[in-house]
Amino acid sequence: MENPDIGAVLWYTLAAFLTLSIFSFLYKDNPFYRLAEHLIVGISAGYWIAILYHTSLNDLWLEPIAVNFSAMFAPGGSALGEFGMALTSIVPGLLGLMMFSRFFSKISWLSRWPIAFYLAITAGVALPLYLQSFTVRQMQACMIGLGGSPWEIIADLIIVLGTISGLAYFYFSMEHKGMIGGMAKFGIWILMLGFGSTFGYTVMSRISLLIGRFNFLIEWYNIVAGYLKA
Repeated sequence: MENPDIGAVLWYTLAAFLTLSIFSFLYKDNPFYRLAEHLIVGISAGYWIAILYHTSLNDLWLEPIAVNFSAMFAPGGSALGEFGMALTSIVPGLLGLMMFSRFFSKISWLSRWPIAFYLAITAGVALPLYLQSFTVRQMQACMIGLGGSPWEIIADLIIVLGTISGLAYFYFSMEHKGMIGGMAKFGIWILMLGFGSTFGYTVMSRISLLIGRFNFLIEWYNIVAGYLKA
């Protein structure tokens, strides 16, 4: 950053202070780490409350109710139809408000209705999606034709045999002996390779974030040093 002003220097310094405060937990728990932790949790909570207000409460509840009730009394409008539309907006809001009855012991039983309604709808919507994504799509990915170069054929065979062997490991209706036992042992190797690759990918992504923080600290040092020299 060329010719940084005092505002940019202060913001960069604050960000660097919070980054170093989080890193200080590597030594031991301390007040600086707790301060940064509480700031992250508090700001995240406030941010998501604001986002949910504008994207859910206001856009999906308050505005539709206001529009429908305004249309009810507009000349030439269908009062009955608009009332029905307003009712479909009011009922979800009331169910949401009923969840807050959990904070009051005498009427806490009211929260069971919206929670049961929410869980039932979520299960009904999520179940077909999970079956489509994690069962049907996975089965389709294994139904591949053996063609192409010899290496492509070998890769396709590994996918098919690895999938069948991984499923054989979780097949408990037969004792793991003979062919089933051999497939189950091969399935363990396939599962360990999958878990290891996933863990390695996760570590690599976290290391990338760590490198980004180190680069930021170097940039902050250069900005502060450049400002002090100017």
